[in-house]
Amino acid sequence: MEHLHRIIPAKDTQFLEGPKSRTYEFGFAWKVFREFIKGFRTLHFVGPCITVFGSARFKEDHPHYQSAREMGRQIAALGFTTMTGGGPGTMEAANRGAFESGGMSVGCNIKLPFEQAANPYVQTTITFEHFFVRKVMLVKYSYAFVIMPGGFGTMDEFFETLTLVQTKTLVRFPIVLIGKKYYAPLFDYMGSMARQGTIAKEDLSLVLLTDSIAEAAQHIETFIKKNYREKARKRKWWLFEKKPAVPAQGGITSSR
Repeated sequence: MEHLHRIIPAKDTQFLEGPKSRTYEFGFAWKVFREFIKGFRTLHFVGPCITVFGSARFKEDHPHYQSAREMGRQIAALGFTTMTGGGPGTMEAANRGAFESGGMSVGCNIKLPFEQAANPYVQTTITFEHFFVRKVMLVKYSYAFVIMPGGFGTMDEFFETLTLVQTKTLVRFPIVLIGKKYYAPLFDYMGSMARQGTIAKEDLSLVLLTDSIAEAAQHIETFIKKNYREKARKRKWWLFEKKPAVPAQGGITSSR
């Protein structure tokens, strides 16, 4: 079956044609490559980060917004940069908490049909066109991952990162779920997966489930102190990167 199309109004017609032309595929690959380089250049000097994810739909008066805001404050107190998806809701709250505490705040935004705008609490921001490029950046520069209550996008980030840690593609990478009541059904199902043998029982220990922002911060700090050491980093300019708005702190190295 070489060609298939469904009968719908002409202006909305979409075709299933199989592979695109080689010229198109090369152009797409080049576009993705340029997006990666843009991300590397923008984020090269942001410093070691902790990524916070959660719903874009929570408003300022919501308890989950306030929790994420406190998480940003705690990350700043640890001396790390707070990195988020750059949008509203939980992302804004975490960036805001870091920004208000004098910490570094970074956003990796995404182009969406409804035009998600970057929140006003980021010192460095970049907007990506492809989710998979954005996800690489959100993991590449981070040393811990905090998941606040969220929807499909948050679950996507959680399980992809958890899979990377489970398969030891990433090592020494703490993952924290915030919200016992919200995540209880998910955690119960993960327990069911372990009982049925689709994951190892030990895999459940890769995630800390808590309601306490202080406990989350302590868990991350203990984990990082145990597995990393601080190392001064020379500020070599690579591809004419822009100087960061706030001088980043010393780099952290490990075998990761």
